[in-house]
Order: sequence, then structure tokens, then C-alpha cells
Amino acid sequence: MRVAALQMKIAFGEPEKNMSTLYRMTAEAMESRPDVLLLPELWRLGFYPRPIADYADADGAQTREALSRLAEQYQVNIVGGTIANAIGAQVFNTCYIFDRTGHLTATYHKTHLFTPSGEKDDFTAGDSIVTFSLDGVKCGIAVCYDVRFPELIRRLALEDIAILFLPAAWPLDRLIHWQTLIRARAIENQVFVVACNETGIAADDLQMGGHSAIIDPWGEILARADEEETILQGNLRPVIRNQIKESMDVFADRREALYRKKTR
Repeated sequence: MRVAALQMKIAFGEPEKNMSTLYRMTAEAMESRPDVLLLPELWRLGFYPRPIADYADADGAQTREALSRLAEQYQVNIVGGTIANAIGAQVFNTCYIFDRTGHLTATYHKTHLFTPSGEKDDFTAGDSIVTFSLDGVKCGIAVCYDVRFPELIRRLALEDIAILFLPAAWPLDRLIHWQTLIRARAIENQVFVVACNETGIAADDLQMGGHSAIIDPWGEILARADEEETILQGNLRPVIRNQIKESMDVFADRREALYRKKTR
């Protein structure tokens, strides 16, 4: 499976400009005929203008229409990063996933909200773990801060996902955390990780970090970006994951009952 991560330079608070960037980068990426496109977190707005309810897409309608149309036009699967999604009085940080026909196959609301930035005050957390299949490959989704919670990613791995898609709006000043965590999650869970961060300036002049990466289940970096806007592409070969699991199947050696015991 060939994947392309669109490391977009976000125009803060300007959804029309960011939509134009999406169209331009999608057209460019599709010259190489990837099977899946991955977008970053909150790509329509950046991270994030306030009050977020004033900027949110009502029921994600405009975004869903645009992404569905792109998926059908290019016959490509799209893991649509996230958007600010207003459902009634609540705003969720939502990822929509589309198959090659433009059909919406899964929806994920970010489950861990970043308290230090006030995200918990502006968004409602999701309460479901989500897996989905693209071209017959089982995948999982997590968003940015979610990657700091290994329990979540392990739950996805126990569902036997092969690929973890990770859209993010991660700042440059915590770059070492980003690089360490995405690689660790690939190694410990024996999955491919496709991590797509944004670049550009966010709220309070915060520099987004870029450095999107595609990592195999052994922790080898198949492709990585710097801080510039770019399209990152990589080929995920299932045989690699199968060989790794055959040579070192950590899941067969888990002792789940032990992990539930109280310490003495």
C-alpha cells in the first residue's frame, strides 16, 4: 500500500486558503498514484482560532462533501486529518475517513484533549476507539496528543491493525517528543505508523513542527520530512510486518492477567 502524507503549511484561521492548499497538494500527490492520502490535524483552521465554535464546520458538512468528492475524483482513500466539527452545541475534533468511491467509512472524534492549551475547554472528547479497512488492510486512527497514551494505541494493536494513521498539530518546541513517541508506538505495537504533522504558525505565534514520518514495525524510518511544506510518500509492505511478527511475536508473550494485578 502506497501512502502520501500531506504536510500542509496552514494559513491560520483561513479555511478557504487551506482548502486551496489541499486541492493543490492532492493533485500533486496523485501524480504518483498513492492508495491513501493522510491530512494533518485541524488543517482547515490551524491549531486553533477562538472561539472555535465560530469557525467550526456544522456537522462537518462542507468538509465531508469536499473530501468525498476528492476521493471519488482521484479514486483514492483519504484519511482526512481532523476538523473542528460542530454537532449541536458541542465541537469535536473529528477525523473522517473515505474510501476510493467517496464513501464515508469511519468517523473518529479525538479522545484525548490537550489540557495545557485549553483544548479541553473548547472541544468535547470522543469516547470510542475506531478501526477501519482500506483496500482490505485493517487500520487504526489516533490524533496528535493521543500518541502520548500507549493504552489507546495498544488497544488498536490488539484489534490487529496493520497501520496506525496519526494526524497532528504538534509544535516544533516539542519535536523530540514527537519523533520519539511515533517511533516507539511503531516498535512496541509492531505496526506501520504514518504520522502527518502540519507546519506554519498557529495561535500565539506557535511554530508547528512538521517532521512528518512514515515508520515500519521495526522502527525503520521509510520517509521523513523537515519543517517545510511537502508531500511525504512511502510504500507499506505487509510482508515486512509478517516477518517481524514471526521472528519476534511480542503479543504471544503478553501476560495480560499480570498487568491487572495490584502491586504489593
